[in-house]
Amino acid sequence: MEIVVTIIMLLVGLSFMLKLTFHGAVGKVVLCLVGALFVAFTWEYATTQSKTQIADWLTRPDLMLDTSVILTIDVFFQIAFCVLMARKLSGAPVSKMQNVMLQVSLWFPGLLIFPVLFSLLVQLIFSLPGMDFALIGWGTAGALLVLMPLLALGVEWLLPESDMRLEMTFLLNALIALLGVVATVNGRTAAVGTNKVEWDALGGVLALLVVGAIAGFIINKIYLRKKLSKQ
Repeated sequence: MEIVVTIIMLLVGLSFMLKLTFHGAVGKVVLCLVGALFVAFTWEYATTQSKTQIADWLTRPDLMLDTSVILTIDVFFQIAFCVLMARKLSGAPVSKMQNVMLQVSLWFPGLLIFPVLFSLLVQLIFSLPGMDFALIGWGTAGALLVLMPLLALGVEWLLPESDMRLEMTFLLNALIALLGVVATVNGRTAAVGTNKVEWDALGGVLALLVVGAIAGFIINKIYLRKKLSKQ
């Protein structure tokens, strides 16, 4: 479970860096400042954590289910940003409501990035025993304020094509959603396994697939005939 959560946190951080590339200099500084201030004002709470307590959190199904709700909201905003930005980059008309939604999703840093930054701070406190906690907290905040915009610029330099960065952001968040399901299950199965084949259900699924394929074929033929008639 710890490995799955660690992978999710790494993907969240990379997704945040990719999203920063769609901001100008002011946007990068503002969002990174929000993250740095969060770290600066939570270092005291971070000092009260322990590895045993964190491990206990990861084994609590109720807490993981609550976390999955936050993850779903976060992924929804990120994917909405990808869809709306792709529409804008393609030159398609964007309504006022869609433009407002695009700006909201663009400036929304995400909910998951804050637990990721908090986890980074906790790990640094564990790794630097004997050092002043306040120095670690404010030092981490200052380092993040400098490094995060630089990392975003580095990603933008490595991937200058905005459509490629957008596609990567979409894929990363889709993967985060899938891993979130794994983390939510937390080793439990939703149903008891069985060796019996439900032929009625299997036949129903196959029938739906056949009907859908035939309907799609007919609709495609009608669309092509209309297009040819117009030409």
